[in-house]
Amino acid sequence: MRFGDRMRARREELGLKQSELGKMMGVTGSAVGNYETGVSYPKADVLLRAFRALDCDANYLFQDSLELRDAPSPELAELLETIRSLDEHGLRTVRLVAEEEALRMTSGGVSEQTRVIPLYLTPAAAGYVSPAYGDDYVDHIVPAASPADFAVRISGDSMEPYIRDGDLVLVKRQTDLRPGDVGIFYVDGDMKCKQYFADRMGNVYLLSLNRARQDADTAVLAGSGVTLLCYGKVILEQQPPLPKL
Repeated sequence: MRFGDRMRARREELGLKQSELGKMMGVTGSAVGNYETGVSYPKADVLLRAFRALDCDANYLFQDSLELRDAPSPELAELLETIRSLDEHGLRTVRLVAEEEALRMTSGGVSEQTRVIPLYLTPAAAGYVSPAYGDDYVDHIVPAASPADFAVRISGDSMEPYIRDGDLVLVKRQTDLRPGDVGIFYVDGDMKCKQYFADRMGNVYLLSLNRARQDADTAVLAGSGVTLLCYGKVILEQQPPLPKL
């Protein structure tokens, strides 16, 4: 019995429609139909959600499969079970590492025209980024001429439309920013990706590019005692205009 046949059988056993299972897996009902008929195959993260939605393990869905490409080795089956036990933080980290490794393999590794910088992994709340220092990173390949010193993955919508949720941004490590630059900041224990502005009184304003998210703005007043550090300037294709304050 094929993977798709077992998936359909388990779905029907649970009394679920394709649309209902698709919603639980984060895909459309037609996508579920394609999986069941063999037209397409779910990606790793979707497959993990399928295990959870169908309340079964990899061994059940792949048992007696005649499609050798579908049948996981014992090592892969064990890895899938480990990944299945992860929370959302862990799943995002595993997916990021897998994407980077796939990119490295398809790009042929590092050449004279490229170099490697750290891509920090730790996800954070909306508008925040991974810590700029530490060992929680994977290698990321950039053109040799790129000024970037490290990369981070942005979460949330506070920097749209210039930086969208899930975007990877390249950062040049520097502490002196000009008004309007977008930087990576440490503010009393939090890491933020924001647009920089300072007034003549020495007050610093870290602004959301998405002005519908002004609630995520941060003001660090002179003499407030708040710890503020700049870890670098985000490299953008165009300079975002400063909003009217």
